[in-house]
Amino acid sequence: MLHVADPRRLKRSSAATTLDISDITAQAARLEAFDRHERIWLGRDDERGLTAIVAVHNTTLGPALGGTRIWPHESFEAALTDALRLSRGMTLKSAIACMPFGGGKAVIIADPQRDKTPELLDAYAEMLAALDGQFYTGEDVGLTLADADYLRKRTTNVAGTTLGGSGNPSPVTAEGVFRGLRAAWKHATGSTDLEDVRVAVQGLGSVGRALADRLADAGAKLTVADIDEKRVARAVDELGATPAGPDEIVAADVDVFAPCALGGVLSPQTIPALKAKVVAGSANNQLLHHEDARLLMERGILYAPDYVINAGGLINVAAELAPDGYDRAAVEARLDAIPTTLEDIFTAAELQGRPTNDVAQAIAEQRIAEAEVSAR
Repeated sequence: MLHVADPRRLKRSSAATTLDISDITAQAARLEAFDRHERIWLGRDDERGLTAIVAVHNTTLGPALGGTRIWPHESFEAALTDALRLSRGMTLKSAIACMPFGGGKAVIIADPQRDKTPELLDAYAEMLAALDGQFYTGEDVGLTLADADYLRKRTTNVAGTTLGGSGNPSPVTAEGVFRGLRAAWKHATGSTDLEDVRVAVQGLGSVGRALADRLADAGAKLTVADIDEKRVARAVDELGATPAGPDEIVAADVDVFAPCALGGVLSPQTIPALKAKVVAGSANNQLLHHEDARLLMERGILYAPDYVINAGGLINVAAELAPDGYDRAAVEARLDAIPTTLEDIFTAAELQGRPTNDVAQAIAEQRIAEAEVSAR
């Protein structure tokens, strides 16, 4: 049986039994990643193999929207930290993109290759339904388009599907990252031409591979890495890319480093090894700590804040939930705004002598504060 725990208690339903335990929030509050999160739910179903965390950070701008990640975290605390950091990032992402949504994220502790069964997804669909519209979700690491379709057949608060939705959002995310990367390269060098520009793409999942395709079409010279050797082999064969190890690629002799895998890749340990002039990729939470962006600035490396450059997927999925329905032209207009927003951030950061992520966060927080004042 599925158990959903929330300190504020959910209504009982035939699909879920609510437990009165606030341990999940108490545990979260002790973590560095906790940032006044509004709600945290824990869903468990031992029989069907589900342990899921849904974290909602801030809903000032609208209902929480964020993907569901399926990953075999090394501990429950690591998974909870991931959910907290990712949900906060979604708040900032929505605000910076001027979207009427708040930040949320779900993490299912499981190996997507071994543990992702129909029974597990059934249990998770019941959990989503029990949240009664307080959280909308879609694809992320480990959750495919087919999985999203499966969930959508069982609950309405799933977007980015082929069932009345706009389909896989990954190519849209990649397109936004490509446009943002080109804008960052222009700011750093004065040129938008990516011919023969050396780009290291770390992670060849749905977004990373789509970005690599766009970069190859633009004439960039690619170095690629992924934990899946088959993905690397295909990129080498089809794109003429140079292979690198997942850990070695950070120090590759390239012009642009594009992190497109899991977060925390930029840290005091890895930043000194970077040879790239620009960091621009799709991964969420690329910095191990917010303050690490200053290390990039001090080394003269231009950093495109992750939640600004990778907003394309959010923009696309959010468009499905618009009152008038999905509008591709509106999505394109918002994608076009990504490089403009990045240029404004880059310019302000230079004038103020501040890291780019500090500037981006200030913009997002100001928009949220203005919305809070308007709501009073």
